[in-house]
Amino acid sequence: MSASGGTKAIVAALVANLSIAVAKFVAFLFSGSSSMLAESVHSLADSGNQGLLLLGGKKAKREATPEHPFGYGRERYIYAFLVSIVLFSVGGMFAVYEGYEKIKHPHEITAWYWPVGVLVFAIIAEIFSFRTAIKESNQTRGNRSWTEFVRRSKAPELPVVLLEDLGALVGLVLALGGVGLALATGNGVWDGIGTLCIGILLIVIAVILAVETKSLLLGESAGLEEVEKIKAAVVDGDTVTGIIHMRTLHLGPEELLVAAKIAVRHDETATEIANAINAAENRIREAVPIARVIYLEPDIFNAEAAAAGTVPGDPSDAPAPAPKDLGH
Repeated sequence: MSASGGTKAIVAALVANLSIAVAKFVAFLFSGSSSMLAESVHSLADSGNQGLLLLGGKKAKREATPEHPFGYGRERYIYAFLVSIVLFSVGGMFAVYEGYEKIKHPHEITAWYWPVGVLVFAIIAEIFSFRTAIKESNQTRGNRSWTEFVRRSKAPELPVVLLEDLGALVGLVLALGGVGLALATGNGVWDGIGTLCIGILLIVIAVILAVETKSLLLGESAGLEEVEKIKAAVVDGDTVTGIIHMRTLHLGPEELLVAAKIAVRHDETATEIANAINAAENRIREAVPIARVIYLEPDIFNAEAAAAGTVPGDPSDAPAPAPKDLGH
């Protein structure tokens, strides 16, 4: 995901949610609908979440320091995780509580045209925001399904905005259904049921976001496609004959660490090996531009020792080894 694409989707969602939050709260004041109150808090929480994503993106751009030599790229993961917490507590739990109270103490909705009109406006605005997020996501999604995109994306912003917008649209439909049934039956319990459903929906989305962002915080490897490109770039078939083992780690959405022990021929000089390593690093960066931190350790490959899982020993002119124990 490009930073500009993510920012565009976040800003579109922020503008939509701020305008919707104000409209929903006004509708709540005139109608007394608990669904509208829950939805206004939901939109306000979403607006705060977009602010957190923008703040995380800004902080992640800071230069590396001696205390943080690998930079601040993971700030984006931290703020995305905070989004899931806000969505769970401020959005989901509040809506569940409000729905429970409305079911327990129902009251009639007044000035019905306010909530209905605002909900229709909100659905239109959310469709615009959701459409923007889909458009930006399609630029990097490739052939992956939407589920795979949300689960495998290393940049958290677009998956967060996508799930938030999807939750907002479904929540608006639930709110409209609750308000409509309450008006049709004259029973305010339906408004409370709609609010309760909104809360459960937000909690489910928050849990999904927390699980996926936690994985990024713990540290994920490069995708399979990037790993294959790195493998192909390392081996030159001359000095570097293979990869003994390799590990990759995302330092941020757009910064990758590559560490590998590579097999070299036993009769090469130190200068030849150093030149081969430098050339391999250049090929890796050309193949995978986000691979910015690269550590390559040369060693003499021994097939028997490698198969036994021990440190490679003295060489024999064995054929180029198959990659072993790749991290991805």
